[in-house]
Amino acid sequence: MALFFKSPLDIEIRLDGEDQRKHVDVRIDKRRKEKVPLFVDGETVKGSIVVRPKDGRRLEHIGIKVQFIGTIEMFADKGNTYDFLTLGQELAAPGELQRPETYQFEFRNVEKQFESYNGVNVRLRYFIRVTVGRRMADVIREKDLWVYSFNIPPDTVSSIKMDVGIEDCLHIEFEYSKSRYHLKDVIVGRIYFLLVRLKIKHMELSIVRRETTGTPPNQYNESETLVRFEIMDGAPVRGETIPIRLFLGGFDLTPTYRDINKKFSTRTFLSLVLIDEDSRRYFKQSEIVLYRQP
Repeated sequence: MALFFKSPLDIEIRLDGEDQRKHVDVRIDKRRKEKVPLFVDGETVKGSIVVRPKDGRRLEHIGIKVQFIGTIEMFADKGNTYDFLTLGQELAAPGELQRPETYQFEFRNVEKQFESYNGVNVRLRYFIRVTVGRRMADVIREKDLWVYSFNIPPDTVSSIKMDVGIEDCLHIEFEYSKSRYHLKDVIVGRIYFLLVRLKIKHMELSIVRRETTGTPPNQYNESETLVRFEIMDGAPVRGETIPIRLFLGGFDLTPTYRDINKKFSTRTFLSLVLIDEDSRRYFKQSEIVLYRQP
């Protein structure tokens, strides 16, 4: 039975200049990553497709086509994808293949309005799909692309000031220089201890991504800690100030996504965690906006 369903042909998708193009490491699962060619909004996608019948056989088909597709896959809604972009070209009319054939394709100045994303419960992907139509079963091959979306830096820059307090036990002020950061930026801030009557063992700063998919009542929220950074080890004293300087460029971060195609959003938080000698944890979170700049 396995031989019966074996594909009667090979399909190879080649992108022009792919070897010289920048590639992005995309996580396939917890252990594997795959290098995917990088594109940006408005860039032309073109290349060639080689179709090879196996074992020198003559192969009948009912047409060959290529598509450029942008889609959102919701992992909790298995089997359903939501295409927000579909472009197509017919490569060959119905006929026969007896030897390898090469077909050229070009999708000019393609608008790629969303950035690629590979999250916990959702994936936004762009890919080339080649379909060789057959009466028994179509033969399909796909090749993924990764897309970056660049944003104009915001005009206004506002700082973050927050208090952490437990009555008569703890009072901390923390301040960050701004609330919007590009992905290669530096978070600069300070933490000031006004009152310390708890025996704090250490303190850490985390960057947390909160992913929201679907709509109520079928809405899912997942939080993922992307970076954990220890900023203090030992007990602070009243009046002590701890400076913060966190370089974002060394971490695998993504921009903030706002209601993408009404399917998902992501928000990013700076999370300050204090842990006392009894291992009790005290949290305070503040939202920041991340964006990609050219």
